[in-house]
Amino acid sequence: MAMLPALRLPGLSTRSVPMDGFVHPDFLPVAAALRRQLETSPGGAAVCVYHHGECVADLWGGYRDEAGTPWSRDTMSPSFSTTKGVASTVLHIMADRGLLDYDAPVARYWPDFAQAGKERITVRQVLAHQSGLYHIRQMVDRADRMLDWDYMVRAIERAVPVHEPGTRTGYHGLTYGYIVGELVQRVTHKSFRQVVQEEIAERLGLDGMFIGAPEDQLHRAARLIWPRRGIFSLLEMGVLRLGSRELGELVDGPAALLQRLLDVAGVRFDLPSILDALAPRGIGTFDFGSEETLRVSMPAANGLFTARSLGRMYAALACGGTLDGVRLLSPATLARATEVQTQGGRHLVIPFDMRWRLGYHGVFTTQGFPRRAFGHFGFGGSGAWADPRRELAVALIVNSGMGTPFGDMRTARVSGAALASAVQRDQASRQLVESEPQAAQAGWRTPAPRSRGLIRRLAG
Repeated sequence: MAMLPALRLPGLSTRSVPMDGFVHPDFLPVAAALRRQLETSPGGAAVCVYHHGECVADLWGGYRDEAGTPWSRDTMSPSFSTTKGVASTVLHIMADRGLLDYDAPVARYWPDFAQAGKERITVRQVLAHQSGLYHIRQMVDRADRMLDWDYMVRAIERAVPVHEPGTRTGYHGLTYGYIVGELVQRVTHKSFRQVVQEEIAERLGLDGMFIGAPEDQLHRAARLIWPRRGIFSLLEMGVLRLGSRELGELVDGPAALLQRLLDVAGVRFDLPSILDALAPRGIGTFDFGSEETLRVSMPAANGLFTARSLGRMYAALACGGTLDGVRLLSPATLARATEVQTQGGRHLVIPFDMRWRLGYHGVFTTQGFPRRAFGHFGFGGSGAWADPRRELAVALIVNSGMGTPFGDMRTARVSGAALASAVQRDQASRQLVESEPQAAQAGWRTPAPRSRGLIRRLAG
């Protein structure tokens, strides 16, 4: 597919950035939001939106590395915690088949998990981040242990929960994937990466969804472009200072600024829990974008995706579990998986209510919080989600910026543009049906043409 001319929208920088793809006329605000992002941020990005089971936006642009290589249609990007949404969906598929029970002890499927007082921890508590097993810094001696699945499984087996399971909610930023992944492996007797390919990627015909990428796909990976001092370096610095007399320097720095902002909203964050969950020793130099890292499965943090693949998976979830005749989940299992969970006591790691479902969280957009929407956002700005009420699915991948462990404003802006477009489109559809009853009898629906020409017209 040929790259379209560089686009410029009114009021933005005059810096030319390549952008390509198609968008339905009703979703032009999504193209505008992506354009603004590409004009004001380094690197590149891709967006995919589905509405009522149809792909209405498939856009990409910017640069896949610091050398200025244009982002192409098949570019994938490491997507951090956005991976948890995919891992959770895999587990729900197993539950749908009766291989797992959400309220059963994890030890029923993984007997050695019962060590150190963990025999009563349930699958539901793991999925709702209430098992008390987020403290990876206390489990392993260095960050690169995360590349060794068996080592991580043994470390989790030996770990003692940091609080009584079910009494608090603490985001399992890195350990979540190994617990969920090992459960999947135990009940399928297959590797986690194989299950992802067989149960989601192949069944839905996805062009880029890997949690543990094969060698022949690594050339498609965008390079991560970090700020000079990224969050992982700051976390590493924070851990060192927390254990020394320099804690005051940390309090006077970024952590203090963040806390002052949170104080306005009445939120108090717990620095030790954040460091325990997100900062194993050596995290400041651990390369999440290296080929070595992308080749292994880290189901909480190292998915390699196209936005097109994430969007299509979430489109199935937005449409009751089925897309184009392929059923991922039954409506009953999907309803159980996406029910908001009762939060246990104090919030740790992430200091506010994320409206956790079973492995998914609530969705924030610049247009508000769609009540029934669920998904998972990631550090660095990626994110994907579904809204069953509107049969809407949105996915964004990026390769630059720092953001937060639960997304950033780029995710919110693109999501807000998609949500507003879907609402307006549905309102227009209802008005037309009400004014033309024959359209209702004919099953009228707004068509979704692939409008490459619209992108050209934006360029003037």
